[in-house]
Amino acid sequence: MSPAIKCLLLLAVVALLFVTEMIPLAMTAVLAAVACSALGLVPENQIFLGLADSTVVLFGGMFVVGAAMFYTGLAQRIGGTVVKLFGKGENSLMFGIMIIAAVMSAFLSNTGTTACLIPVVLGICANANISKSRELMPLAFAAGLGGTITLIGTPPNILANVALKAAGMEDLQFGFFEYAYIGIPITIAGIIYMMFVGKYFLPDEVVELGSEAEVEQEIEATSNSPRKQLICGLIMTGVILCMATSLVPLELAAVVGAVLCVLTGCITEKQAYNSIDWITIFLFAGMIPVANAMNSSGAGKLIAEATVKMMGGDPSPYIVTAVLFCLAVVLTQFMSNTASKALLCPVGIALSSQIGASPKAVLMAILIASSCAFASPVGTPPNTLVLGPGKYKFMDYVKCGTGLVAVCLVVSIVVIPMVWPFFPAAAGAAA
Repeated sequence: MSPAIKCLLLLAVVALLFVTEMIPLAMTAVLAAVACSALGLVPENQIFLGLADSTVVLFGGMFVVGAAMFYTGLAQRIGGTVVKLFGKGENSLMFGIMIIAAVMSAFLSNTGTTACLIPVVLGICANANISKSRELMPLAFAAGLGGTITLIGTPPNILANVALKAAGMEDLQFGFFEYAYIGIPITIAGIIYMMFVGKYFLPDEVVELGSEAEVEQEIEATSNSPRKQLICGLIMTGVILCMATSLVPLELAAVVGAVLCVLTGCITEKQAYNSIDWITIFLFAGMIPVANAMNSSGAGKLIAEATVKMMGGDPSPYIVTAVLFCLAVVLTQFMSNTASKALLCPVGIALSSQIGASPKAVLMAILIASSCAFASPVGTPPNTLVLGPGKYKFMDYVKCGTGLVAVCLVVSIVVIPMVWPFFPAAAGAAA
């Protein structure tokens, strides 16, 4: 049996376990990593390298910084201010949170944005007496949507330019704000979907009342020291600025921020250790070898090539957009969006050459779809980050995120061919 087939079978089993939750999600991810080695898909010495991945380190650091905002009372104070602006209604708060997250993630890392805003949202929910499970998933989705607006909204966006340069098409590279032509419509459509449809698929807040009481007990234990709140605020601001300016790597900014929170007394060492959500850590770290196996075994390429053959010799631009979008969406639910974009961008350029289409149109369909990892908690870091705090199950993402993916598909099919014509020469002649 070829490595690609082994990887695809493993992926099917992992998907089944994720959906049914027969065993805890984190345990499924860890066992998947071990299985990758047992099947010969990754070397033994790389099984647990995911624990040292920069994104996992970023998670750990931001969990501590976020907890410090709670223990000092700063998150609750910020939450109170936001509640005053948007009111205590679930819908108005959801709208405000999604707008703020989308705008921030357009210029910051969507992972960093989510990590920074989680403690703020938890404070808002406690202040407004609203279930956190009703607001955290919209936060993660908005961060993912906002990341499609600019070249740096999510680091993998740059991979398209790398692929174009490698193909000798540097003159066709995307500009900084060029993504906004599709990113803004998708973000607006996504927020509208969550406000009027998606919210009905979020977990029922009644189930969460017990955990809200626990949050309130934690809040009562906070120091509420103005001095510590100021220090914690300065640390968080410094972390955000470092992430925004790329002064240092994201994970380094998070770790330094976490250490400063402990050294300045904003949070104790024991509280810092306890604040780390190990489910998130092991879930994400365990899936990294699986994503690597998808690349190294050729499983991802096998899926891509089969899909291209299915389109025939002269597919419609709209069919190309829809098929590539669907392919990328499926892959990105279980691979990182970085991996799916890296895999599909060269395929997209080759496909565009075969049918004589503009590579920019094909690549944009891939880029946007690869950022639509809304139907799984493991496809993108923002989704993984809110899994623990929101106490979500795998199917919560499937129920709420699938509709959002469909909305993004419809918007992409309409907008992409308009902004980036598949056959620009023909479009110019017709004009």
